[in-house]
Amino acid sequence: MKMLRNVILTAGAVALGGSLSGCSAFNSFSEVHALNEAQAVGSPFTQALAGEYREFANRELKQMMDYPDALHFARKGLAAAAGETVLPEPVADWNLSENHIQELGAARGRLILAYDLGARETSPDLAARAQARFDCWIEGQEEDWNDSEGMRCKNDFIAAMNDLESTLQPPAAEPEVIEAPSAFDVDASQPMATEDAMYLVFFNWDSTELSSGAMNVLEAVAEEVAKNPPGTINVVGHADTSGPEAYNQRLAFKRANMVKDALVKRGVDASTIMVDARGESELLVPTPDNVREPANRRVNISFN
Repeated sequence: MKMLRNVILTAGAVALGGSLSGCSAFNSFSEVHALNEAQAVGSPFTQALAGEYREFANRELKQMMDYPDALHFARKGLAAAAGETVLPEPVADWNLSENHIQELGAARGRLILAYDLGARETSPDLAARAQARFDCWIEGQEEDWNDSEGMRCKNDFIAAMNDLESTLQPPAAEPEVIEAPSAFDVDASQPMATEDAMYLVFFNWDSTELSSGAMNVLEAVAEEVAKNPPGTINVVGHADTSGPEAYNQRLAFKRANMVKDALVKRGVDASTIMVDARGESELLVPTPDNVREPANRRVNISFN
């Protein structure tokens, strides 16, 4: 990630007809300066997010002397200031350890779920703060922060998420008296209800390889099938919007077949597995075209 942004920064310097001889040159011509001058438009969330990225980019430039990251996050701020949809950083785009990938992936999923529940509309300032602190956390984690100051963004993200999630609690309603079902009303020999039998297997960008986490999910599927054999197992592949649509359709189909083969190796009857692919047509997280979104690189497994 660092190397890529360094290349972009160098290309930008050439396009401007000068070199980065010092901070003054960078300040005079960079997107940080443009973001400082921008008048944000769009929704309350995008306007708040532009302000968060403005603060972040200026800190990276003036305090941390981190020109590539200052440029990167200033560009995100400019997009937000223009009212565009700007998502938190994809975890796969950063050079992280396996433990950090899992921790940050879970944190990002937590934020995306809050967005799906309307957090950007109901609490735009808090949602913008959570996203900016997540991006600050992942940027710092790549640099292997170890001190308490360096982990402040992580702590700020967690605090913001706790506050954000507290605003998403459903309002209190009149209690409804529902007769509890008897344990004997459930026939354990019958296939699981579809709504109780949805599994998701996620993939790295442009990959069909099954990670250790994916293997754990498939083990759980195989165990459930062995206990309650369904009539049909639906395995549907998906992709994000990065790359051509036709290519993503083929990639999604390959992912679905990888999952099918892994299930068969675990004792699942191949004749019960129906493979399909939706490419980039059914996104779990809506994004513009050509966006790498980890949540959209998946295979859905459901039972009928």
